[in-house]
Amino acid sequence: MRPPVPVPTLSRRAKLVIGAIAVLLVLFTVVGTLTNVYVDFLWFEETGYTEVFWTELQSRALLFAVAGVATGGLTALAMYLAYRFRPTFRPMSLEQQNLERYRQSLEPRRGLVLTGVAVVLGLFAGFTAQANWETWLSFRNSTDFGRTDPQFGIDLSFFVFEYPFYRLLLGFGFAIVILALIGSLLTHYVFGGLRLQTPGQKLTPAARVQLSVLLGVFVALKAVAYWLDRYGLVYSNRGEVFTGASYTDVNALLVPKTILVFIAAVCAVAFFANVFFRNFLLPAVALVLLLVSSLVIGVAYPAIVQQFVVNPSANEREAPYIERAIDSTLDAYGLSEVDYVDYAQETTGSEVDPEVALAELRNDTETIPNARLLDPNVLSDTFTARQQIRNVYGFPEKLDIDRYTIDGETGDYVVAVRELNSAGLSENQSSWINRHTVYTHGNGFVAAPANEVVAGTEGGEPNFTTRDLPVRGDIEVEQPRVYYGELMEDYSVVGAPEGAEPREFDLPEGGSEDRQINNTYDGEGGVEIGSFFRQLTFAIYYRERNFLLSSAVNDESKVLYVRNPRDRVEKAAPFLQIDGDPYPAVVDGQILWLLDGYTTSDSYPYAEQMQLGEAAADALTGTGTTALPNETFNYIRDSVKATVDAYDGTITLYAWDEEDPVLQTFMKAFPGVVEPRSAMSEELVSHIRYPEDLFKVQRDILTRYHVDDPITFYEGSDRWQIPDDPTRDIEEDQPPYYILAQRPGDEEASFQLTSALNAFQRDNLSAFVSASSAPDTYGEIQVLQLPGNTPFRGPQQVQNSFTTNNQVRPDLTLFESENSNAVFGNLLTLPIGDAGLLYVEPLYVEGAGDSGFPLLQRVLVNFGDRIGYANTLAEALDQVFGDGAGVVASDADGVPTEVEEGEDNPGVEQPADPTDVPIPPDGEEGLPVTPDMEQAVGDINAALAALAEAQRAGDFAGQGQALEDLQSAVDAYQAAQQAAAGE
Repeated sequence: MRPPVPVPTLSRRAKLVIGAIAVLLVLFTVVGTLTNVYVDFLWFEETGYTEVFWTELQSRALLFAVAGVATGGLTALAMYLAYRFRPTFRPMSLEQQNLERYRQSLEPRRGLVLTGVAVVLGLFAGFTAQANWETWLSFRNSTDFGRTDPQFGIDLSFFVFEYPFYRLLLGFGFAIVILALIGSLLTHYVFGGLRLQTPGQKLTPAARVQLSVLLGVFVALKAVAYWLDRYGLVYSNRGEVFTGASYTDVNALLVPKTILVFIAAVCAVAFFANVFFRNFLLPAVALVLLLVSSLVIGVAYPAIVQQFVVNPSANEREAPYIERAIDSTLDAYGLSEVDYVDYAQETTGSEVDPEVALAELRNDTETIPNARLLDPNVLSDTFTARQQIRNVYGFPEKLDIDRYTIDGETGDYVVAVRELNSAGLSENQSSWINRHTVYTHGNGFVAAPANEVVAGTEGGEPNFTTRDLPVRGDIEVEQPRVYYGELMEDYSVVGAPEGAEPREFDLPEGGSEDRQINNTYDGEGGVEIGSFFRQLTFAIYYRERNFLLSSAVNDESKVLYVRNPRDRVEKAAPFLQIDGDPYPAVVDGQILWLLDGYTTSDSYPYAEQMQLGEAAADALTGTGTTALPNETFNYIRDSVKATVDAYDGTITLYAWDEEDPVLQTFMKAFPGVVEPRSAMSEELVSHIRYPEDLFKVQRDILTRYHVDDPITFYEGSDRWQIPDDPTRDIEEDQPPYYILAQRPGDEEASFQLTSALNAFQRDNLSAFVSASSAPDTYGEIQVLQLPGNTPFRGPQQVQNSFTTNNQVRPDLTLFESENSNAVFGNLLTLPIGDAGLLYVEPLYVEGAGDSGFPLLQRVLVNFGDRIGYANTLAEALDQVFGDGAGVVASDADGVPTEVEEGEDNPGVEQPADPTDVPIPPDGEEGLPVTPDMEQAVGDINAALAALAEAQRAGDFAGQGQALEDLQSAVDAYQAAQQAAAGE
């Protein structure tokens, strides 16, 4: 026998060094973790959502403890029992001699080893389990749906709330048994209970008993898994084109799964019986029987049925199961009550009767007057150029659309908040004092009617009816300061003792660039940090010593953090998915951020599963809107409307869909967190919009599930598809658009979210989908179904017809130059009575360089095969429908789509006498653009730029010279035009 190998030991000094390093690592980890938790708690305490903090923390801690103790404890227990019943004497063999060194190394440290195994496995299991806290809360607070599934006849709540938790428990059960089995085998092997190479008996009686019990438990869990597999058939993908139990699942797999339950149970009994009979033959036979049965009746038989019974006539065999899938999918995505309208059935895409269309156009007094000419996805730079005021302010990359009622007239507006933009701070403004204590907030609300532009010398600008600092206009804002917004990622330290000099930059004084007005925040938002302990806490959290050293941090100071409205709502309501596009609204004089919260599930039976991030993505995702997480789901509801006060950060959650069982379940788990819908004010409800991300998911579903005939659905002969955005050079879905329009069958216009849908793998239009945002009809989805055998143009075809038109091409050539770029706005689709769909698209011209911004120059219109292209919508309508059609572009009260400059539009820089500035007329149809005309246009643009510069500088002599140059350039253009016409 070989002499034992000595166990290496560490010197006393090495032990001290390693111990000190370990203590420091643990200390830093604990301090960092506790600091993060404490800062989180302070935020929840400040916002009033401590119920969420404690409920989530307790749920996570409970799952962590239970899973950790069960996994680590039971595995360590199994290893301890294997060691406890190790053989006293082991036969002499080379195998046992080789293992002796390990036994001698482990023997004096067995307690430490077992503890280490238990702790490591327990931590791993605990961290894995605590992430499933929502599954636990859903199970614990389960709410009935009041609907049963068609196969098992049990309430859907079992599948949505209970089944996932049972699967979670089963998964941990299998993991614990497998870890215990591995630990026991290793321990028995090391200490002689399992002898692989030693002659004679391979297992000691104790090892046989322990392994038999563990294998019996494993097979018993397998029986439970087979039983749950029966219910899991409602998520089957065997049907390929639909989700849920198919013909084969119901007729060739459901009964075999039940049989396998009993076979597995018999196998488990056989393993347990081996404790007494001391013979592995019986459990081995049972295990072989289970394996063979699972292959024959669980795999082979269903495959045979699928291949020889179902596939030859799948459309008929699967028909009743496809009906289940269609009904369940529509219900899961909130599409059970869609209003399908057969639209323009007697009109073809190329045969439009102008007189009939004009009559419909004149009867529709709501849609055309509200046709949107301002694209919120394009005009951020324009808002910045005209309404930024100071470099510290900024606007989001994507503006928003909302509606307001002014003087009794409701219209949609492009709206934005003038936020603090930390990225816009200059170098000397970026010190810690400036960034975090001086430049702390934005200021103001800006709005422009979406159907109006100002006719000016520099192109069509937004007509800012609410603007400037201090804020003035037709939307009254009582508290314009903005401390919470989409651009605010930094924290701010605010507050000062009474009588102290204000230090927060507020707004320029009288418009002066040299003087400014400061203020001190007096709102309810923020976490108080007057004590040394809290200042130390935030110094550690932000790794910033100024919390302890700066005089700007005082006894009255507060820290504002988590300032993005979407982040705030996600933190306060972690059980919700938040729409990617928050929008501002002025409600009762206060600026509020409005957000939509979805409840989702991935366990709704028979419903098609999708990836949330992919389904809700379009051409604008990531460029002004936030992408949703790419999680699997198959149930979604527009359940919660949330508001965040832009001044004090107050978060309020309202139960919008109070019938949603998922929301009811979480309201049980978090009592008092979500307020009832009745708590919403009438004015707040008037600004609620149908959410974009939900609509994008629903239109995706409608491309397939608008078909109610199962055979047609299986064949896929009537599918639709979402068109690519024709205004961008990327193959991404066209975004939906908010419009104020009159839907067919309605008596007045309503604010709605809309999208065109093409035929599958074709560019022709098949349908037009709209979802109402009006309070009385909110959520009503209408689908205008176009005749399938007519070539209605889709968005891409319309865009191609615009860009290839002989009137448009020359202008595009002029607009696309070294000094400017052509920018196409959103291509809106507008239903006109029962006559058909009208396309309207604004065309902007953007100056080159960092200082350039888009201005509306032209409007394009398409109806059937007719195209209008003019300076105004009214002129473009005249070109399409004949003289007089453009009158419809103004409503009964004469609200124009292009308003004149003057006293009502002081935000627009004006020439000394705009009426004296002649603008060259458009070229006649078919008239060639000559080099002289191009030169004249260039001179006109240069004169206009010089005029604007002279106005900004107050140079009256320069203005006079610029006007003289402008007149000369216009005369040259007209002369060149006449020469080209041969006059």
